[in-house]
Amino acid sequence: MSMSIAITLHLLAAMIWVGGMFFAYMALRPSAAKLLEPPLRLTLWLHVFNRFFPWVWASMIILLASGWWMMIVIFGGMSTLGLHIHFMLLLGLIMSAIFIYLYFMPYKQLAKAVANNDWPAGGKALNLIRQLIAINLSFGLIVVTLASAGRYF
Repeated sequence: MSMSIAITLHLLAAMIWVGGMFFAYMALRPSAAKLLEPPLRLTLWLHVFNRFFPWVWASMIILLASGWWMMIVIFGGMSTLGLHIHFMLLLGLIMSAIFIYLYFMPYKQLAKAVANNDWPAGGKALNLIRQLIAINLSFGLIVVTLASAGRYF
């Protein structure tokens, strides 16, 4: 793999993950909350997550694989990289852990609640998902800033 392919995949994966969270949190969430009653809102979110989360899994894998590849093959390891790359990696690993938890816990709870028409449980699961996405979105925006401007700090 060449550096041009690795960095392109890395950037596209970051845009898909962080951009998707930004859209979901800043545009879809307030619109759905304003316009839809809980049964329809929770069902909509489940369908949205069913479509978006496979992209997040792919993005997470591509980000970690391409990042590690560039770090080891191109730059010769962590010791040669600036502090901003160390923070970027740390935040990326934290974001991945948060997503894995989100996927296997509250997302599965949301799916079960919607299947059982248990709207209070679904609302509770969606609220936790919202909080975790807010954290990951904040970290994602920091990572994008570090990736693009970190060497200038």
